Amino acid sequence: MRTKVENVMTRNVALVTADTPFKDIAETLIAHAVSAVPVVDGEGRVTGIVSEADLLAKEEFREQYYREGYQPPLRARLRHRLNPEGRDLKARARGDVAAELMTSPAITVSKETSTVGAARLMEEHGIKRLPVVDRDGRLVGIVSRRDLIRVFVRPDSDIADEVREEVLGRSLWVDTAQVSIQVDHGVVTLAGTMERRSEAEIAARMTGRVNGVVDVVSEVRWKEDDSTWNGG
Repeated sequence: MRTKVENVMTRNVALVTADTPFKDIAETLIAHAVSAVPVVDGEGRVTGIVSEADLLAKEEFREQYYREGYQPPLRARLRHRLNPEGRDLKARARGDVAAELMTSPAITVSKETSTVGAARLMEEHGIKRLPVVDRDGRLVGIVSRRDLIRVFVRPDSDIADEVREEVLGRSLWVDTAQVSIQVDHGVVTLAGTMERRSEAEIAARMTGRVNGVVDVVSEVRWKEDDSTWNGG
C-alpha cells in the first residue's frame, strides 16, 4: 500500500553537466523553478548536485575574493564555522562550472524506495529533493518535498475505499462486517466491533499505512481481549 518514489517523481528532469557554466546553471534553476539540479556525466550517471545555496555562496564571498574588505553577515559566519561543510562552501564559491560548484556525491534514491523512506532521507540530510537513479546510477527522475506531499492530498473517499476494500476486505482475513469507516481530512476513524483485541489493533496499524492517511482513531470494541494470551 505504500507509495513508491516512481509513483510521484518527476521524470522530465532539468539537469546540467560537469562543464555547464555558472550562469547557465542559474538560468536553468530559474527557468524550471527548481532549487537544485543534478549533474550527470556523458552516460547519464549522477555525479553531484548543484543547489541555489551553492550558487549563492559565490555572491556571499564575492567581495572577499576581490579583496574589498567584505565580511559576511554574522549568521553566515556562524553557519560556516559550525558546519563542517562551511569550508567546502567557501571553496566552491570560487567555482565557475558545475564540477567546481556541486555537492558530491549526491544523495540519491531508487525508484523502488518508498515515499516514507525518501522523506526520512531528506530530513536526515536537510535537503529538499533527491535524484532518482537506476541500478547503474543513471538519472531516471527527481523527487521533491512537494512531490511527497501530494500523497496527503488524496480524496477522503479514495482513502475510505482502500481501507474498506484492501485493509478490512482482503488483508485481515477476519470478519470485519461490523466495522465502520469515516474519513475527514485524512483522519480515519474506525468504529464497531471485532472478535479479538489483537485484530482491532492490527486493523488500526494497517489503516495507518494507507497512502494519504494523516492519523487513525480507533474506536473499535472487541469481544475477546487476547492481549495477555500466552497459548496455555
